[in-house]
Amino acid sequence: MDKQITIYHGSKQIIEVPTFGLGRKNNDFGLGFYCTENKDLAKEWAVSSLNNGFVNQYTLDTEHLNILNMNTPNYTILNWIAVLVEHRLFSIKTPVARRAKQYLIENFGINVNAYDLITGYRADDSYFDYAEAFLNNAITVEQLARAMQLGKLGEQIVMKSKYAFSKIKFIDFEVAEKEKYYVLRKARDYDANRMYLNILEEENDGLYIQDIIRGGISNDHPSIPRNLSK
Repeated sequence: MDKQITIYHGSKQIIEVPTFGLGRKNNDFGLGFYCTENKDLAKEWAVSSLNNGFVNQYTLDTEHLNILNMNTPNYTILNWIAVLVEHRLFSIKTPVARRAKQYLIENFGINVNAYDLITGYRADDSYFDYAEAFLNNAITVEQLARAMQLGKLGEQIVMKSKYAFSKIKFIDFEVAEKEKYYVLRKARDYDANRMYLNILEEENDGLYIQDIIRGGISNDHPSIPRNLSK
């Protein structure tokens, strides 16, 4: 990552001064300020079916920041899922899902609050559904890894600490038009779901979450897919 980066935050409002401590705790990586280096993706995230949104542009000085990059081979897809299940609100429908949540957090969890900045993938609605299916033992970890590459899953940059917030500078904003970007967002979602259904039709003898729990499988197991960016 370059020391000085340009990032964008999609929102219903113009945010000239991002404030530490505001926002929802149940986001992918917990409380933080969620941005991306992709302006068009930020515009998709900003709009709804009824309203335009705003894309706020900032520069961020990353020098001296303690950064967690979850898209490197040091981490597996289960590290990402463990962070999601710890922070997002999942539908726990079965006893195996309850055990899965606990097992993932204990064996693959990461203390994201120990970092100033996090880079990782964003669980849009479809991808959140795939993660939930895995948690409920409906798809294998290999199917999950393939599903997470569908529809060009967006990468987000999340500011977590007061120090990170002190390093951001507002530059400008643009309007995100719902007529264009909501259509693009729904098309991305539709394509991902269509390809996901094809994955489900294929024969698969991979590892389900119940297999992972029963086998005591950890992060260094060769069957656990690494590096979502591949």
